[in-house]
Amino acid sequence: MTPSPYIVGVGAANADIHGRSRAAVNLMDSNPGTMRVSVGGVTRNILENAARLGLDARLVSAVGGDVFGRLILARSAAAGMDVSNVLVLPDAASSTYMTVLEPSGEMFVAVSDMSILAQLPEAYLAERVPLLHGAAAIACDPSLPEETILHLLALAGKTPVFVDPVSTAYARKLLPHVGRFHTVKPNRMELSILAEMDAGEDAALKPAIARLLEKGCRRVYVTLGPEGCCYGDDSGLFLRAKLRPIVRMENATGAGDAFTAATIYGHVHALPPEETLNLALAAGSVAIRSAETVSPEMSIPLLRETILRDSL
Repeated sequence: MTPSPYIVGVGAANADIHGRSRAAVNLMDSNPGTMRVSVGGVTRNILENAARLGLDARLVSAVGGDVFGRLILARSAAAGMDVSNVLVLPDAASSTYMTVLEPSGEMFVAVSDMSILAQLPEAYLAERVPLLHGAAAIACDPSLPEETILHLLALAGKTPVFVDPVSTAYARKLLPHVGRFHTVKPNRMELSILAEMDAGEDAALKPAIARLLEKGCRRVYVTLGPEGCCYGDDSGLFLRAKLRPIVRMENATGAGDAFTAATIYGHVHALPPEETLNLALAAGSVAIRSAETVSPEMSIPLLRETILRDSL
């Protein structure tokens, strides 16, 4: 009997602290609003979304022996993720991400402490080579130290590695190695850095994607905010897609992670690129409508309903 496919994520698992101001944020002042604590981290969020979409998702990360570490493990397991490969460092502080949101839900500013990831030993990853080689896909966190990313790419073997650059700073870190990733999911600014050309105009998107494919990437998804996304792969296919814009967003923080999870779902199930692209857009839409970083309602049936409702 063929074992069910699983995916592995290597990277951050955070406690997320969100503060949402009731009015426009005033600098150098106390802003009345609401506060909430949830669990997050790029890799952890991708895996939770993937688990809610029905994938067997296994996390490789590090947490501290503090209250946030216990919260991360408990909530991740409750969401259906396998956390048996998470390293607990009793004397370390767990990764923490703190963001201030405008009343609209848009991010105003954020501060993150990911220093615990530097304490994830290379030997710990090396011991998990069978886990990595048996996976259908690996999600790599760009916030990992560069040497850890290179070690992971070397250990992955033939397993496809996916990465979302997340920021222009991380895109610069990934630039020398971008061709070693199977799938890359930048936004327009990150694409400009990775392709080493200006992708600010729509006419430049296809050439910029082609540049990444020339470097060795197999698939490239570019998120364009309200304008949807575009896709290119090493077969020469280029697509652009868009869903109906969202009237009110609750929290934009987790949209990219949901999008990436859906692209991994499409890869694992060998879905056509057009279908994967629409599922990814729908996943981002579901995420934005939720106050949680990962929507507890995330599911394939809901994504298909969203596509039917919001298709243009």
